[in-house]
Amino acid sequence: MDDTVQIRCHRCKASFRDKARRVQSGYSRQCMSCETMLFFEESSIDKNVQRTLREAKRLRKALREEEVVKATSKPFVHRRQ
Repeated sequence: MDDTVQIRCHRCKASFRDKARRVQSGYSRQCMSCETMLFFEESSIDKNVQRTLREAKRLRKALREEEVVKATSKPFVHRRQ
């Protein structure tokens, strides 16, 4: 599963990707194309920021659930000492 989300700059409309675990409220990132600072806050009026935060949250949850499934699907081996 890909662990990145797509970010779209509000100034130049360029798109780039960043890791979902980084993109949370309070995170900031510089656009790779126009070097504008993008601030990720839940109270932002920018629809691109809101969409990216929602997508990152959804992806982080899916990754956590995948880790739980992996951990619980391994057979338990009891070793005697």
